[in-house]
Parts: sequence; structure tokens; C-alpha cells
Amino acid sequence: MKGTVRWIGDSKFEALTEEGGKILFGEKGISPMKTLLLSVAGCTAIDVVMILQKMREPLEDLEVEISGERREEHPKIYTKVHIHYKIYGNVNEEKAKRAIELSQEKYCSASAHLKLSGTEVTYSYEIIREKV
Repeated sequence: MKGTVRWIGDSKFEALTEEGGKILFGEKGISPMKTLLLSVAGCTAIDVVMILQKMREPLEDLEVEISGERREEHPKIYTKVHIHYKIYGNVNEEKAKRAIELSQEKYCSASAHLKLSGTEVTYSYEIIREKV
């Protein structure tokens, strides 16, 4: 994996991946620490969707909400992170729970990074049978 972060003036920085992905940091962008949190949500969301699809569950949609608490002193690392999964569709609850567990215990590298730094990562989920 390679990438570049370039200062583009004022308090703005542009991050580019070798594949062409782009993130704006700073002013009118996302802070690097929020990006880290969103990366964990994205990582586990991808895992859960792929696992449920392999289980042939009727997943219609997925939303992953994430929140984090950081310590006051520098470096202001995350001390607690909570992930809430909103699973839409007539998905079997045991399979949904298993998909989340597999993501959190085995597959999600971003979440593993936080846990290895001592972050307490918790999660919850709900299955919403009909999307409003």
C-alpha cells in the first residue's frame, strides 16, 4: 500500500492512494482521527456484507454507526469505540451475530489495530426487517 499526503494551502491536505482514491483532510475535510474511526466502520461493514452474502442471507442494506472516546493527553488515542450495526432485511439473527463476530475477531484489520493499541471496542446490532 502506498499513498501521498500533500499540503494544498491554508489548513487543507489532500491524501491520494496509488489507485486514485482521494480524501481531503483539514479545513472542509475530515480529520485524520475521524478518518481512522470511519476506516474501522468501513472495514467491518465490508466484512459483514461479504459474510452475509456468502451465507446467502437476504441482506437489503447495512449501516454501521461508530463513535469513539479519546484520552485528554497527547497522543489523543481512542480509548473506547462503539460500533452499532443496522442490518436491513429478513436476516437470521444467529447468522448476523456470527458475521459480526467473525469481522471483529478475525477479519477486520482496522479494528484489530485499535484493539492492539489498548482501545476497548464494543458493538451492538439490530435487525430491521422492513426499511422505512
